[in-house]
Amino acid sequence: MAGTQGDGATQTRLDRRKARTRAALIAAARDILADQGQAEVSIQAITDAADVGFGSFYNHFQSKAELFDAAIAETLAEHTALINRATSALDDPAEVFAASLRLTVRLRRTHPQMARILLKTGLSYVTGQDGMAASALRDIEAARDAGRFTVDDPLIALACAAGALLGLLQLLETFPDMDMDAATASLTVNVLRMFGMDAQEAHRIAALPLAPLQPETGARSS
Repeated sequence: MAGTQGDGATQTRLDRRKARTRAALIAAARDILADQGQAEVSIQAITDAADVGFGSFYNHFQSKAELFDAAIAETLAEHTALINRATSALDDPAEVFAASLRLTVRLRRTHPQMARILLKTGLSYVTGQDGMAASALRDIEAARDAGRFTVDDPLIALACAAGALLGLLQLLETFPDMDMDAATASLTVNVLRMFGMDAQEAHRIAALPLAPLQPETGARSS
């Protein structure tokens, strides 16, 4: 009996150590993505940044591409969770969509690493089957069905909004002295009007107060 308990405890410690190693590798990959995107970087450099042994890399990932995919997936999942919590009290899908745009730009201030990863990852997340792309598409379709948006193709509308969002993030990265709040409001108004909303209503929605971005307890901070 004692031996069985000891084996279980050892296995639990091993699992925790493996989990810590995997988390360290993903954290290092996120730092690299935020700083330089998926630039050429050696596995040795990644394991050095993660402070883990070189050989441990292949216990968790078959390639650098697989590691970066995991880091991006984790970032997008955190982004989705943050936005969903911050918009959970809203009933109007147009307001949810607009708040999601504004909050994503606000990540530059609250979660800068996440914002840089979204920018450097580019538009690839638009075609994702989950994450914020799926949520945004759902909100666009709901707003259209409720008569709040006038869009012929919600997927094209999503691409337009995503392009505008990434364009603004790039402007803010290039010109850090730009008034982020004013620029975000302007972008939101323009996107809402592109989706058929009248100017007065678009300005009203773009000026609504935003809930704070609250991470889950124990979530990784940027």
